[in-house]
Amino acid sequence: MTESRDNIYADPDAALHTDPVTGVALFSFDESVAQVFPDMIRRSVPGYSTIVSMTGLLAGRYAMEGTTLYDLGCSLGASSLAMRQNIHQQDCRIIGVDNSLPMLERCRNIIDTDTHHTPVELVCARLQDVNIENASVVVLNFTLQFIPREERDEVLRRICRGLLPGGIMVLSEKITFEDPRLNELNIDLHHQFKRANGYSDLEVARKRNAIENVLLPETLARHRQRIVDAGFSSCDVWFQCFNFASLIALK
Repeated sequence: MTESRDNIYADPDAALHTDPVTGVALFSFDESVAQVFPDMIRRSVPGYSTIVSMTGLLAGRYAMEGTTLYDLGCSLGASSLAMRQNIHQQDCRIIGVDNSLPMLERCRNIIDTDTHHTPVELVCARLQDVNIENASVVVLNFTLQFIPREERDEVLRRICRGLLPGGIMVLSEKITFEDPRLNELNIDLHHQFKRANGYSDLEVARKRNAIENVLLPETLARHRQRIVDAGFSSCDVWFQCFNFASLIALK
């Protein structure tokens, strides 16, 4: 499938999904985003390719025979593919979940071009409504940040209950910092990263305005506490670049 370049926020007159009350443009995983998503996330999230590839290695290490691996918020299936290409255990399956039908339709086309044999089932649903069962690996790569904060604790509790002993959760998120100076520094560095990848000041500003009420980041301390409260035995950060981090949680 040919990859398109992300210029969604380049045209100040382009029609965007807006809040009916405030009139502010809102970010949405619609068809326009699905078309450019690989380019968008590569140019917007520092370390994304590393996180995805290491997700595959972790899946290869922790997948158990006869179990299910979940990719929650699978978008176009990058993490699902990384897991699929590293699984050597028998009778495993992967379930990819996303609430965006345009994303899943493109994801299915991409998955179908892969030659590895682990079955991949795609489900269009809210992450909050998915039952986690017989799981050895659960991945949430930049997903929890889009769920209302008051629902996040229960999401992780359900994941922990559905994981088998010895299972692993990978949680990657955009984060905030308790020190306002560090927070502002890392926001500025992230914006500099995006400019270095070809986004204009206009695009950076419009994207920030569109996503700030949709993507709700939290501190690493809050993520760690939520993971412990959910019942995991251990967790820590394995990767961080600016205000993007990935944690491993063990059951």
